[in-house]
Amino acid sequence: MEETVFTSAIEGMKHMKSEHDEILTKPFLDVCKMLLPILDKFGAAMVVVKSDINGNIARLDSKYTESPTRFNYLYALVQPELETKTAKNSSSCTNGLLWLTRAMDFLVELFRNLYQHRDWTMQQACIDSYGKTLKKWHGWIASSSFTVAIKLVPDRKKFMEVIASKGDTYADMVIFCESFSPVLAQIHKFLHSCGVDSMKA
Repeated sequence: MEETVFTSAIEGMKHMKSEHDEILTKPFLDVCKMLLPILDKFGAAMVVVKSDINGNIARLDSKYTESPTRFNYLYALVQPELETKTAKNSSSCTNGLLWLTRAMDFLVELFRNLYQHRDWTMQQACIDSYGKTLKKWHGWIASSSFTVAIKLVPDRKKFMEVIASKGDTYADMVIFCESFSPVLAQIHKFLHSCGVDSMKA
C-alpha cells in the first residue's frame, strides 16, 4: 500500500476506541494533530483554522497530561467541568472539545466535497463546507474573517498536486471521512446530552 497524507490518520483511528467503543483521549488528539500538515498546504487561507485547532488540542492535551489515567477517556475531560458548572467557560476543556470537533466537522466536509464534486473549485468546496458546519456557530466577526480567508485558498489542481503521493489520495480521503465522521457524531451526541452542544462563538 502506497502512503498518502491521510495514511497516518487512518492508521491512528484504528487505536482510537476502547473495546467498549469509548473514545480514547490521546489517540483522538493524535489523529486531529495528523491533519495539521494537510492544513499547511492551504497556505494563508487556513491559518486561523489551524491555530484554533492547535490551541484546542493543546488545551485538552495539557489537561490529559495532568493525569493520563484519570483522563484516558475523552469524556472524562468534560465530566468534572459539568459537576463544577464550569463547562460553559470559554477556557474549559468542554469548550475546547466542542470547537475542536466542529473544526474537524468542517475538514471532513471539505474533504468530502473534494472527492464528491471533482468539478468544484477549492473556494466552492470551502464555502459549502463552512455553510454546513461552522457558519451557524460563528458570530458576524468570525464569519466575515472566514469569508475573507476563503478567498486565499489555493487553486484546487495545485492543492491536489501538492498533497499527491504515489498512493491514491482520493481513495484515502474517502476512507478517512467515512471512519472519522461517526466518531465526531458520537462526540456531538455526548455533548448534546450534556446540554453544551449549542454554544456559540
